[in-house]
Amino acid sequence: MKVGIGFDNQEDSFASGKIIAKRAVQKGGIKRAEFALAFCSTNVNAGELLKGIHEVIGKDIPVLGGSGIGIITNHLISYENYPAGLVLIEDKGIHWQIAVAEGLDECGRKVGRDLANQLSCEKSNKIFLFYDSIKKPLGNNTPPIMNSSKPLLEGLEEELGKNIPIFGGGTVGDFNFSPTIQFAGNCVKSQCASALLLSGNFEIDFSIMHGCSPKDGIYHTITKIDGAVIHEIDNRPIVEVINEMYGNEEWQKQVPVRRLTIGINHGEKFGSEYSEANYVNRLILGVLPDKMGIIIFEPDLEVGMDIQFMLRDSQKMIESARKNSENLIRKIQEKGRKPVWGFYIDCAGRTAMFSETVIEEAEEVQKIFNRNNIPLFGFYSGVEIAPFLHKNRGLDWTGVLTVFSK
Repeated sequence: MKVGIGFDNQEDSFASGKIIAKRAVQKGGIKRAEFALAFCSTNVNAGELLKGIHEVIGKDIPVLGGSGIGIITNHLISYENYPAGLVLIEDKGIHWQIAVAEGLDECGRKVGRDLANQLSCEKSNKIFLFYDSIKKPLGNNTPPIMNSSKPLLEGLEEELGKNIPIFGGGTVGDFNFSPTIQFAGNCVKSQCASALLLSGNFEIDFSIMHGCSPKDGIYHTITKIDGAVIHEIDNRPIVEVINEMYGNEEWQKQVPVRRLTIGINHGEKFGSEYSEANYVNRLILGVLPDKMGIIIFEPDLEVGMDIQFMLRDSQKMIESARKNSENLIRKIQEKGRKPVWGFYIDCAGRTAMFSETVIEEAEEVQKIFNRNNIPLFGFYSGVEIAPFLHKNRGLDWTGVLTVFSK
């Protein structure tokens, strides 16, 4: 398996597309790629970028991916100005299929079924899934509305079964929650999802990076919720509860809320120590204009569910990235396999700019891959998708690291 990675950061999107493609071809020694993954920020003209890519690699090479706040490679982390990145894969022994379905803002479950019906899937297959996270962008007085990964995954699993591991991400292009795009093979689309089904003589191992801790360990029960809007917990207005935590209403000006998240413990709730591996966290996008509820990134919670307030822990985030990257590479090598390349789908909230850390969390992943001379490519996402506690799930505030090996 040959892997070529290219990056550029310039305003001329067509020229940038040619540059990232030429660099990927050169660095990977690529003669003819099987497929490509590309990501770029909202500042980049995605259509022109794709034209530049195809001028170099040919229009018959499908390109999947889409909006990304930033790009991660072995030697750079970039999420300012005009970041664009590309990875080319060449391997005659790899079997792949792609599927694209539109109408995500109308019915995610139908989009998932439409994707599945385009694929011929077996138990040994793995799927990479990308979709537009933004249903409606941030308004002057209203928080953004998101497309949920839950119905999309459910639609896929209704047709393919629940034993197929699915990795991927919901795409965002900037911190202002602007409209997003998808690279759909040979064109650019919006409000759609794309799937890349892979099989062949390779293995995929993965690890999930965490970074939140319970604020006080207290469980609260959701007593009123409507989709992505939590109105009440413990029969009290949730905005009022959070106001009391902060001691003021200043947090309401943050979109999204920077330190506080909603946590769901899928492990033992009582009588056991805290384990980050049992938690799914949900980003708080903001407060309703009438202050009658908060909006969470993924609308997958229900009345009666127990939640905890979580705090983003910068030190834990960095330690998790280091420990899990090291353990994953070591596990692969101990099995007698050679890591070929890593694909890191990292929550945009984990950037140093957003999390207000001195160093980038992704630098810890870079160090491990550079130490082992393994190519690395990644992008900053809105939602991360991976198998978690026996189920494919959409995750927030995580990094999902997948490693291809032979």
